[in-house]
Amino acid sequence: MTDGMRPEESLADIPGRSGTAVVVGGGLAGITAALALADAGVRVTLIEGRPRLGGLAFSFQRGELTVDNGQHVYLRCCTAYRWFLDRIEGTSLAPLQDRLDVPVLDLARPEGRRLGRLRRDALPVPLHLGRSLATYPHLSLAERAKVGRAALALQGLDLADPTLDTQDFGSWLTTHGQSARAIEALWDLVGVATLNAVAGDASLGLAAMVFKTGLLSDPGAADIGWARVPLGELHDRLARKALDSAGVRIEVRTRVTSISTDENGRWSVQVPGETLQADAVVLAVAQREAYDLLPEGALDAPEQLLEIGTAPILNVHVVYDRKVLSRPFFAALGTPVQWVFDRTEASGLRDGQYLALSQSAAQDEIDEPVAELRERYLPELERLLPRARGAQVRDFFVTRERTATFAPTPGVGRLRPGARTKAPGLYLAGAWTATGWPATMESAVRSGVSAAGAALSALGRPRPSHLFDVEEAA
Repeated sequence: MTDGMRPEESLADIPGRSGTAVVVGGGLAGITAALALADAGVRVTLIEGRPRLGGLAFSFQRGELTVDNGQHVYLRCCTAYRWFLDRIEGTSLAPLQDRLDVPVLDLARPEGRRLGRLRRDALPVPLHLGRSLATYPHLSLAERAKVGRAALALQGLDLADPTLDTQDFGSWLTTHGQSARAIEALWDLVGVATLNAVAGDASLGLAAMVFKTGLLSDPGAADIGWARVPLGELHDRLARKALDSAGVRIEVRTRVTSISTDENGRWSVQVPGETLQADAVVLAVAQREAYDLLPEGALDAPEQLLEIGTAPILNVHVVYDRKVLSRPFFAALGTPVQWVFDRTEASGLRDGQYLALSQSAAQDEIDEPVAELRERYLPELERLLPRARGAQVRDFFVTRERTATFAPTPGVGRLRPGARTKAPGLYLAGAWTATGWPATMESAVRSGVSAAGAALSALGRPRPSHLFDVEEAA
């Protein structure tokens, strides 16, 4: 491994370059920051401890299958992640729905009457969801009317109001007439998947942001997109290609042990056997790792990073010997099953069908043995999918992300730092930073843009004209 800049070099010695940067962390936040800096003419080294890029949105091999560690989706309103896909030339591999359409199966209803749909019409907000809500079979007529009134109240909330972060979403919903059934069949159906928490455990500020932005801002904002290829194709292979083309030096399987500044204000990033010198450093790692690496004085209250909790996501993977599901995905009620996706084509499976169950807010199940999860989920799938009842299960396995996201608990907003630190030239990125979004791919990309923008400003470099225009998180 060679140094990012030879000791005898100066910035003026590098044709077309102005400044050097080290980005620590090769997830979506780090990749974004590295691309944005390199596109502006900064010489960038990206350091990642894992053998691959992509962070917690990655793929691995299981026999002949290419398996995503978990199902990830994005929405049309996720403009930063859409910019990212375009930047790595992956947009066509993760297309959006033409129009929001979510099949919802309720096991509490008789067979033949279990299917409901959440979909939009080509009408202005909020009329775009009016027909879907009016005919949604999983709520009573009275509950549907109250949902409409709560949605209007939600639309009136000011997302800049800091008091929203101190309240929990569940209490707000109850105050606004939402029954336990309405919370389960609608608000949590969306909220658990996007926030990784049930309404009672989620900040009202973050929940309001999700619903206002996704459902109440633009008719197409909640249209769903997902990768039709393994995530590793996007976040590792295509990301590496884009980074290489931008001139970014990538070092994987490399751990940063410390960062510090010298008497001239330049940063030293220590890795085994080498010290990298840089004008700017972006820490794009999890909050606890960032805490360990932060130099003294970089944040007023660094211990607050340790107060940002984490939440798990469990993914259950089932391979059948035949096709048991005819649609690309569905959500479920009246069962432990939350969301089910068909990953057959993306995984490379040539016959049979491969389903992935995405189970958010899985604190009670994350450490359960595979055998117990198999006993629980296979019968549930047979109840949901009649064709699964006679099918042979060729494979059953589980992937677990115990710290998949930061916990969106009330009060978390005050703990999330912005991109800038008090140490000149040191910046933070990650979905857990103050992006205004919950822990999503969108939040990660936005944080990378914010960190790169702050670094470019300090280096006196303009943002690349094609860089997605995201206001820096304060």
